[in-house]
Amino acid sequence: MKTVFRYIMQYFRKLDKMLFLSAAALSVFSIILLYSICANNAATIAVDSSLYKNQVIAVAAGWVMALMLSALDYNKILKLWVLYAPVVIVLSLLTFTSIGIEVDGDRAWLDFGFITIQPAEFLKIAFVTTFALHLSKVGDRINNFGNVVLLCAHAAIPTAIVLLQGDDGTATVFALIFVIMIFSAGISWKYILPCIVALPVIIYFAWTKFLKPFQKMRFLVLFDDELDPLGIGYHQRVSKTALGSGQIFGKGLSGGDYVKVPEAANDFIFTYIGQCFGFIGCISVIVVLTYICLKILADSRIAKDGTGRYICVGVYAMICVHCILNLGMVFGLMPVIGVPLPFLSQGGTSVLSLYAGIGLVMSAYSHSEKKYHVFYDEG
Repeated sequence: MKTVFRYIMQYFRKLDKMLFLSAAALSVFSIILLYSICANNAATIAVDSSLYKNQVIAVAAGWVMALMLSALDYNKILKLWVLYAPVVIVLSLLTFTSIGIEVDGDRAWLDFGFITIQPAEFLKIAFVTTFALHLSKVGDRINNFGNVVLLCAHAAIPTAIVLLQGDDGTATVFALIFVIMIFSAGISWKYILPCIVALPVIIYFAWTKFLKPFQKMRFLVLFDDELDPLGIGYHQRVSKTALGSGQIFGKGLSGGDYVKVPEAANDFIFTYIGQCFGFIGCISVIVVLTYICLKILADSRIAKDGTGRYICVGVYAMICVHCILNLGMVFGLMPVIGVPLPFLSQGGTSVLSLYAGIGLVMSAYSHSEKKYHVFYDEG
């Protein structure tokens, strides 16, 4: 009994408690917000109690997953990539079959009857872990041309799958995770500068040859939302109206005259925070999200090896990019591309993916001492 107690105390002593509690606090806040949205009928479409009940289940499962992953050495987890990575890719490809369903124009969901999942969320974690392993294997030879080509191909596979699903937002997230991780690994400027120089040309050809009219409209309404007043422009206009309606302290969680926003429980949940808690609540949420991102970066600095460092950077990139893109959409500074706000937006698959990432970061933190293992010490 004393031995078990000693193991438990050792586990909690090494646990990154502040990171876990910060993420958990946002998740609890998310459940409260979703309950309020249901109670106040504050969404443009009818919602029921399953909205927050499913979130409760996902959050509870996410907490258990994160705490279990933190107890395991991340290097041992990554050695299993040959098992989980192919499974996630197959699930992503199944979206193109009869069990794949289309939501808001994106064929990115699987309907198994008893549950609906978005495989791309799990694909993010699979990419972060396998790419971290790839970068650690390459090591100082990262600027070898052959290695750069292979690293780019590694990132191109999940990005291409998601693009074919029609999910431009998630594809953007994959691309930016790749850029941040490879930059942190020390990619040479001889590769970066040509990409920067070629970027305007790439943007021009993408705009004129590849982007569809509705995709172009997502950018055009940023300058004039009257170009599509009942469609994409409506999202931009009503989100800013709702966000500002809470003023300094907000209307509270009940009894307010709420502005109904499309996807209020998902991509635009930050607007509901603005309505309920005003400017003070919005700033508080941004502070906590910023702390989580900075804490993950700090954990990357103490990781015992390159693999742990790259895992932390990858999870940081995933969360940070989501925050920037989502808040950019809400503020009308970026196109509406369907990117949820980490730990706050409704979505079970997203919640599990985020806590898997948090668990891996906590594993890197817990195992930062080269000879330390949670359940035993090497002599």
